[in-house]
Parts: sequence; C-alpha cells; structure tokens
Amino acid sequence: MVSNLIRYFYAPFLLVGINGAGTALVGAGASRWWLLALLAAAVATSFAAEHHLPYRPDWNSSVGDGSRDATHAVVNEMLILGSVTAIPVLAAVVTVADVWPHGWPFAVQVVVAIVVADAGITLVHFASHKVGLLWRFHAVHHSITRFYGFNGLMKHPLHQSVELTAGVAPLLALGLPVDVAAALALTVAVQLLLQHSNADYRVGPLRHVLSLN
Repeated sequence: MVSNLIRYFYAPFLLVGINGAGTALVGAGASRWWLLALLAAAVATSFAAEHHLPYRPDWNSSVGDGSRDATHAVVNEMLILGSVTAIPVLAAVVTVADVWPHGWPFAVQVVVAIVVADAGITLVHFASHKVGLLWRFHAVHHSITRFYGFNGLMKHPLHQSVELTAGVAPLLALGLPVDVAAALALTVAVQLLLQHSNADYRVGPLRHVLSLN
C-alpha cells in the first residue's frame, strides 16, 4: 500500500501539491515564509520516498563518494539557495521593459515563468553537450557512479550560475513580479529534488513531457 502511494503519488504531490500550495499562498498574499515551510516538506518527502522505495537500493549505499558529494552539496546548495533567494530581490530592481502580463491569473503567470525559465536552462544544458568549453564544466554533473539525491548538486558552481542566469535573465528583463519570482523559486527547488531522486516513482505518459528521471 505504502509502496503504491509513493510510486504513483510522490511526483504529483511535489509537482502539483507543493508547487500548487505555494502558488496559491503567494497569490493570496500570504507571507513568503510559507514557501520555506513547503520546501522543507518537499525535502522530507523526497528523502522518505528515496528511503522506502528506492529505484536501486544499492544507490543508497556509499561507494567512497560521500565526502566528495557532501562537499559539492554544501558549496552548490549554498549557491543555489543564494541564487534562488536573489530572484525576488532582482525582480524588484531589474527591469528592461515592463511588459509582464500582470492582469493574467496568478497561477497562469507562474506557469509562464516556469516555461520561460525552463527554456533558458534547457538551452544551456543542450549547449553544454555540444560546446567543448561548457562541457568541461558540465562534465562534473556526469561524473557520478550512482544515482541518488545529492546528484542534483554535483555541478560545477560556474555552470550552475550560467544555467540559472539563462533561465531567469529574460524574466527579469520583462518585469517579472516579485510574487511570481518567489513562486518560481519554489518550483526550481522542487524540480531539483524530484529530478534527481532515487525513488521508484511513475508519471505515465508525462515522462515524454516532464524532465524527470
């Protein structure tokens, strides 16, 4: 029973439940501190799913890479959190042309922000497999020998910064509202958790659309 709940409801809970709750709360004018509580719930859920229903149980066991991964986790998590935290701040002060569709429903604005940010990050990711200089930095992410939660943090700090800049810069130039930026920050964090989780979950036909493992 528990295994089936994790397998089929783990991804929807994070993608729809956590992200949806964050979007609804921010859209209703609630304190953005609630986003931190939701992120903590997402982290706890991710760790629990990985422990109770791993895709590969052996991937939960260290092969001498614990210290390396812990170091990358500390450095890159601080950079990621710093970058994500900076999104609302930058959105409030950096605008080239305020053409953002402020009149659209808040949830739709968040979806638009996600699509634009994802396009920028995806383009950099694609280029990183084609351009030698970018690949030298991106190769760090592909140097792993097992797949588990910390893999999402196995990135060269410079490459991580390039990806985030490509995803967020166009939004800032268009006049991204602070509240939309805050909701986007949560979705970025949740995506990293789910995308690199060693949990045996299913998303059905959406596997052809969503960038998940």
